[in-house]
Amino acid sequence: MNAMIVGADRLGNIPDLLGSLGITVVEHVSGRSPSHQRRLNGSPGDIDLLILFTDFLGHNVMKSFRELGKRHGLRVVACRRSASCLIQSLAGVATRAAQGCEGCPHGVRKG
Repeated sequence: MNAMIVGADRLGNIPDLLGSLGITVVEHVSGRSPSHQRRLNGSPGDIDLLILFTDFLGHNVMKSFRELGKRHGLRVVACRRSASCLIQSLAGVATRAAQGCEGCPHGVRKG
């Protein structure tokens, strides 16, 4: 699985942590530059997961990337930039994906 990370100037051990879970970071955008705040870099087809670090992003930037993720059918994870918070958020995404429509809190069915 390939991921794009938005937020944070430095990622520290996050790429190694994601790598141990089978997730490759293909793109990292700090979210500070206005030119990077409203678009997915690279091809959306290369990205499966969009990770947003909430403690480094403003509300409008978060909203913009959430909408982009939804438009391109990406899974979006929003959490603080800490290893434990990221793992907890990814576990929640995996659980919801395994449950399918039954676990969806909105009752939305795909297809």
